[in-house]
Amino acid sequence: MPILKPLRRLDQLLSSCGYCSRSEARLWVRGGRVLVGGQRAEAVEQKARAADVVVDGEPLDSPEGILVLLHKPAGYVCSHDTKEGPRVFDLLPPRWLERNPPVTTVGRLDKDATGALVITDRGDLVHQWTSPKRHVTKLYEVTVARDLDASLVKLFAAGTLVLEDEHKPCLPAKLEIIAAREARLELTEGKYHQVKRMFGSQGWTVTRLHRSRFGEFELGDLPVGQWRRIF
Repeated sequence: MPILKPLRRLDQLLSSCGYCSRSEARLWVRGGRVLVGGQRAEAVEQKARAADVVVDGEPLDSPEGILVLLHKPAGYVCSHDTKEGPRVFDLLPPRWLERNPPVTTVGRLDKDATGALVITDRGDLVHQWTSPKRHVTKLYEVTVARDLDASLVKLFAAGTLVLEDEHKPCLPAKLEIIAAREARLELTEGKYHQVKRMFGSQGWTVTRLHRSRFGEFELGDLPVGQWRRIF
């Protein structure tokens, strides 16, 4: 037997999906913009299942939550602060920025880094993929300023590398050197600026950093600056 979704107040639904504030929802209902089960909504206090609600002729936008994979361009920050520069959130539909709870990134990428970035408004998913106990794998493509040394492969895999200002060593990481100054690095943790710090600790400066996979989610042919729904 299918599980029925809980009933919620219309003002709560409209606010959580980013359409308007709870106080503004009264005007939306009075204006006939909201239908429940094909009938004009009666009041903001009216309770309904999200699947039965239509706004301006369209079903509610992702009432069960947002989960997308974005191909982050260089120059964008994983922050809501507009003072820090262009935000990855500016690449999403404007309404999503008004959702409650707000959309956020699962982990971060540096401003100059590119690649796979998961974005959601589901706190449970953020915790699931960022908890140190989960060991979610991330695959990075790295370019450095001088030729790589094969000794790095063994060092990174050993699980003994301790970064500056830290006490615990990095977990074992898989490094594959694919060209003189290019490599792939697979991590199962997400320390602050970890990839750059790992290479930097051994005298290599990272000049390009691209994440091609986050957990089970691969970029594939997703264009730069575009996103696709995971669900």
